[in-house]
Amino acid sequence: MTPEFVVTFAKEALILTILVSMPMLMIGLIVGLAISVFQAVTSIQEMTLTFVPKIIAVFLALLFFAPWMLEKLMSFTTRIITNIPMYIR
Repeated sequence: MTPEFVVTFAKEALILTILVSMPMLMIGLIVGLAISVFQAVTSIQEMTLTFVPKIIAVFLALLFFAPWMLEKLMSFTTRIITNIPMYIR
């Protein structure tokens, strides 16, 4: 294993992590922003109002994006496992 391989492997893993987590993070951000605007317009300052819709939105996003996320993670893992003989040289 060369240092270049380790850096490339870490880079691929970080990019995959960002790619897989981005749908839930973006939906949570959009829902949180919409709720914050709603609270500012209506002067409702209830702290618990932000959590429930964000949790529901992220859960629905997880249900919607789960097959895509699973496919990405499985292909990455399969590629790593099949290339183990190449890594130990």
